[in-house]
Amino acid sequence: MNAPESEAELCRRARALAGRTVFEVAEKLAVPVPSDQRRAKGFVGTLVERALGATAATRSAPDFEALGVELKTIPVRRDGRPRESTFVCVIPLARIAELEWETSPVRAKLARVLFVPVEAEPDLALGARRLGSPALWSPSRADDSVLRADWEELAGLIGAGHVEAVTGHLGRALQVRPKAASSRDRRRAPDADGAWLATVPRGFYLRATFTAEVLGRFF
Repeated sequence: MNAPESEAELCRRARALAGRTVFEVAEKLAVPVPSDQRRAKGFVGTLVERALGATAATRSAPDFEALGVELKTIPVRRDGRPRESTFVCVIPLARIAELEWETSPVRAKLARVLFVPVEAEPDLALGARRLGSPALWSPSRADDSVLRADWEELAGLIGAGHVEAVTGHLGRALQVRPKAASSRDRRRAPDADGAWLATVPRGFYLRATFTAEVLGRFF
């Protein structure tokens, strides 16, 4: 699938997927659907990226580079509420103290987001799960204010050497959670004495309550 040339074209493609099952989309792209759902993490997101013509070759760039649009597939319950928090980006632990909100990877990733809801009830087979209507979102001033406050609190704690004290309970819209491919993964982070410690990689996530509020504006 070629990359969309405009936001309007991207939204048309996304709306055309609404109501289709994961199996239907995968069949059209000649992609096999994993039979073991426990090993299918990330499959739907990658599938939707292909179906819509995403172009980003790295995690640091928006999925639709020319448009500056990031894609986020959102697993939802039958009532439309998100089931879990949404990954935004990996935290640059070693240099986070050097960053400001305006130049942060979080703000860059969330500047323009296409949310695509996906059914995700545990009793529903992966291939039978349907895609929902898309929502193209940019943070309002109020959203930006909340996200900025969370960023400054969480990034400030990490930059000051308190990474181990930052838990998922902190933050109204953003939260910090471990983000590692395996339990052996480690990254450098500053400690309170200005030295370096080895700790698990972490990522910024949008809370499910925040994405639920955002999606509620559209549906």
